[in-house]
Amino acid sequence: MRVMGVDPGLTRCGIGMVDGGIGRKVTAVDVGVVRTPQDMDLANRLLRVADAAERWMDAHRPDAVAIERVFSQHNVRTAMGTAQAGGVVALAAARRGIPVAFHTPSEVKAAVTGNGSADKAQVTAMVTRILGLRVAPKPADAADALALAICHCWRAPLLDRMAKAEAQAAAARARYTERLAEQRRAGGTRNSGGGQRKAVGE
Repeated sequence: MRVMGVDPGLTRCGIGMVDGGIGRKVTAVDVGVVRTPQDMDLANRLLRVADAAERWMDAHRPDAVAIERVFSQHNVRTAMGTAQAGGVVALAAARRGIPVAFHTPSEVKAAVTGNGSADKAQVTAMVTRILGLRVAPKPADAADALALAICHCWRAPLLDRMAKAEAQAAAARARYTERLAEQRRAGGTRNSGGGQRKAVGE
């Protein structure tokens, strides 16, 4: 499975591509950072991010796109820009029929380092080690994008099993509800018929 990881942002948007193999084996395919100038208007900054994401998707044909979920940030303006950048990437993927998954920073850190509170240096070090890279990916946005892709490769089987289990549970509930409705309808019909026969007997 090929996964495109995206660490969304307006000033720097990290994009990383990895191939997931058997077990927990992952291989780096490509990594980079999309930059937009702060003095550019918001619409064009988002367009630049979207165009770059589309080029990556068309060039590498990922099976899934993993985007960091904006969990909480002290700077509301930064959080909004991050969410908007992630949104245009998700839209680009949806237009191509590519599944999109969102992972929180703590989920990514826990998957890659075993510690949901790991700092950026620890994440970068583990990404470098996991992928067997000779040089650590820089800046941190690039390493975070690869970490997102790795996280999804490792979490996807679990997420898929959970989704299937939830779907089966929902189907079972629907069948049970339908059976109850049929029983109520059948009971109502019998009661109605019994009342009519009693009236005729009288």
